[in-house]
Amino acid sequence: MLPASYATGTAVLLAVGGLLACFAGYRLFRLVLGLYGFLFGAFMATSIMGSANLWALGVAAVAGGVVGALLMVAAYFMGVGLVGAGLSALAMNLIWRAVGGDPPTWLLVIVCVIGALAALSVVRWVVIFGTAIAGAWTIIVAALALMGDPAAVRAASAGDVWILYPLGQTGGQMWQVAAWFGLTVVGVIVQTVTSRGGRRR
Repeated sequence: MLPASYATGTAVLLAVGGLLACFAGYRLFRLVLGLYGFLFGAFMATSIMGSANLWALGVAAVAGGVVGALLMVAAYFMGVGLVGAGLSALAMNLIWRAVGGDPPTWLLVIVCVIGALAALSVVRWVVIFGTAIAGAWTIIVAALALMGDPAAVRAASAGDVWILYPLGQTGGQMWQVAAWFGLTVVGVIVQTVTSRGGRRR
């Protein structure tokens, strides 16, 4: 658990991450994914540490954050690519068996590459909606923490990573749900407009 004195700095980091995710999540997806992985890893590492001196907590937060960021980025891109390639290989083999024999290796490689690229392109909307939803909620938690809301301050210096879960510990008042929905819609629109013809980084 991070000391309460770190809550403001953590809230600022959450706010920056939330803004990037909500309004530029698709274009900056690697950065956003790495940042959320870092935050998740840092919260997990410090929650496991429990009470400890500041130096040990700092080292644990950085180490856990780096591991979390690397795992999050690797898991997403490897996972989506492998699923696309695997499904393409399966489809090619099934089609070729109807004809007879096994498909040529070079053709199978090309089909797998196309399948991986197709899988990544199909998830564009999933990425846009997912980052807008996560970013909008992160903005709300960070804003409440910066305004001194006790529940949100606990979320920013949480000993339990799940306290950041939507509506779990911040009260879940209707205005929060409305703000979350509104920010999500704006984020989706902004990302859709700004990502047209653009490349994800």
